[in-house]
Amino acid sequence: MKVELKKTRIQCYQCMRPSSTCICEHISSFQTKTRFIILMHPKEYKKEKNGTGHMTHLQLDNSEIIVGVDFTNNNRVNELLTQENSSSFLLYPGKENFNLSLRNSSEINSFMGTNPHIFLIDGTWPCARKILKLSKNLQKLKRVSFDNKIKSKFIIKQQPESLCLSTIESVYTVLNLLKEGDLEQCETKDFLIPFEKMIAYQLEYMLNPSNKNYSSTAIRTVIPKNMYKKVTERNIIFELE
Repeated sequence: MKVELKKTRIQCYQCMRPSSTCICEHISSFQTKTRFIILMHPKEYKKEKNGTGHMTHLQLDNSEIIVGVDFTNNNRVNELLTQENSSSFLLYPGKENFNLSLRNSSEINSFMGTNPHIFLIDGTWPCARKILKLSKNLQKLKRVSFDNKIKSKFIIKQQPESLCLSTIESVYTVLNLLKEGDLEQCETKDFLIPFEKMIAYQLEYMLNPSNKNYSSTAIRTVIPKNMYKKVTERNIIFELE
């Protein structure tokens, strides 16, 4: 009896992508005063091949990923929240938030302090709302937000609205606003290059005639998606129920 073995793709264990579309050569990590803590939903962690939370972590030396749903009793999260000489904030939209887009440098420095920790939730909006609803420690944090004026480049993913951004695009926006507020001095011009390369690889795969899923009758233009599928919930320390 002949047994056919399924071929497995060689994977890069840093960017978690297939070696043929590895983006590591485009990663250029740098240091920031602000520490970014990416709270990643388990469903997002499983999709890290195209996830931008992991990519954001690779780009920022002063960052970490913590995977879970309810962070109320998460030891690492609570350790960060109680660190001396630091201030913690949650990046989350809302009318009553401290809007970085509307503040001057003195207001930003006064509010954020010299050693800020910014927590951000990596997952779909339904997953993000669930994390926030369950995590009592996150509910107590001061929140920061920004006014987004650009459309997401993440055209291969569905977004609830055209101006919603991916995790890496959100952090890019925040860093630039903190630079304008004189809280950061990092250079961000190449920050989105790995993200852009990942999208380019994905589009090439979708439109490549050698791909088994290729259709010669398919429309050759990729239309940006603007709504989540109802059944979809997108999206290192584990703390799972």
